[in-house]
Amino acid sequence: MNQSSPPRHVVVIGGSLAGLLAAAVLAEHATVTVIDADPLPEGPAPRRGLPQARHTHLLWSGGARAIERILPGITDDWTKAGAIRRSLPTDLVTKTAQGWIPRCGEKQFNISCSRDLLDSVVRARVTGLAGVSTLQQSRVRGLEGTAARVTGVRVDTPEERDRLVTADLVVDASGRGSRARTWLQALGVSGIRQAEVDSGLVYATRIFEAPAGAHEMGFPIVNVQSDPRVPVPGQTATIVPIENGQWQATLSGTRGGQPTGDPDAFIPFAKSVRDPIVGELLEGRKPLTDVAVTQGTANRRIYFEKAELPDGFFAVGDSVATFNPLYGQGMSVAAQGLLAVRTLLRGKGLAHPGIGREAQRVIAPQVGTAWELATSQDILYPGATGMKPRAGTNVLNGYVNRLMTGATTDEALTAALFNVLTMSIEPTHWLRPSVVWHVMRASDRGALKAPPLTAAERAVAGLDPTPGAGTGAGSGRGGGGGGAPTGPATDPVGPADPVGQAR
Repeated sequence: MNQSSPPRHVVVIGGSLAGLLAAAVLAEHATVTVIDADPLPEGPAPRRGLPQARHTHLLWSGGARAIERILPGITDDWTKAGAIRRSLPTDLVTKTAQGWIPRCGEKQFNISCSRDLLDSVVRARVTGLAGVSTLQQSRVRGLEGTAARVTGVRVDTPEERDRLVTADLVVDASGRGSRARTWLQALGVSGIRQAEVDSGLVYATRIFEAPAGAHEMGFPIVNVQSDPRVPVPGQTATIVPIENGQWQATLSGTRGGQPTGDPDAFIPFAKSVRDPIVGELLEGRKPLTDVAVTQGTANRRIYFEKAELPDGFFAVGDSVATFNPLYGQGMSVAAQGLLAVRTLLRGKGLAHPGIGREAQRVIAPQVGTAWELATSQDILYPGATGMKPRAGTNVLNGYVNRLMTGATTDEALTAALFNVLTMSIEPTHWLRPSVVWHVMRASDRGALKAPPLTAAERAVAGLDPTPGAGTGAGSGRGGGGGGAPTGPATDPVGPADPVGQAR
């Protein structure tokens, strides 16, 4: 900033992960006020505005790298706080729609921990930045300005109603409950289109005490996915080892096959999916929480980038698009979009005319990729509602199904799968000649018939050491192989979700 000009000011609505990352990006160019309707916790505690934090969250390597570039050293901060860096697919036992994925050497990685821990580490870093302040327990009433330019917000604070907070730029990161569309319409902005695809997904989570020695040996993430090609409700079961020696277990089911909050039905549901391994691992484990259930998981996208937005405004994160949390895209999409905004701002500056509209446009490609991949799968489930897939989707899905079949036996395709699912490389990677060559030769001949748990992992979990139907040991690395202590959403995309976690 030129020292002779007054300092610029940015308002970020929402202390979400997306809001915090936006504040970090914008703090290079202005003072930033983060406004949140709730108190922001000190440390890893629940935030009322984020009820989905009770469910499993994994941050994929594509998202982790983006956050690391925005906040250098954050990965070390996460692991020091108790998060676990997991190699993929080495530290993952997953049954995709096409079969079990072998646990070969690291292709990508993720960060495993509770959402409360993940957010708390980012929150501590961002609120400690020079020029960043918070206005907590304060609710934004609307945008100030005109259809040509937003000049601030009106806020109800604990001390004052309808307080005007002026700003050179307002960023909406208020999440699924965002009222930005209504606020913009009140300024005279029209034509903001919205789309939705809803599979009717419900997910339920309970935390269990992990078996003694499981964390020390690096017990893997275990996941059984549904198969959207089969016209039955899609059901999944997942265990994610998190901090403090705990297993976070999440079940999900689409319309007609949803889990419930009944604690007595939790393990039977886990056993009833396409392989019973998750239920078998949870049997006999001590539950540490009640069952948390969340509904309202539809994919919803607001096409802000196609509207005539006023200058001085853009939206990010769940305010722009919410995805079926099963695919774990949200955190990574937000982080990668804000990294693109940082590049834009460093090139043009905050004072550049129309910078808000340009920021909205540079976010759109990340959102669009995740949207197409997620909705093309969700619309296949019985009773799903919303926009139908575009022409040619069936051909693409057929190709991806063949690629995923090959990923169960061909390490080159396993690598290609995780490169895209972790949002590390664009989906066009799957169309490179080197990948197509392997896809054309894809086969499930020699694929694993049972979960690839090692003998040591089965022993620590108290399972029969002899593989039985659906519970056999496989080709994981010796001793289960924990991830490196330093070094992921999120936050995997549509055609397959190798973990099936909440966002």
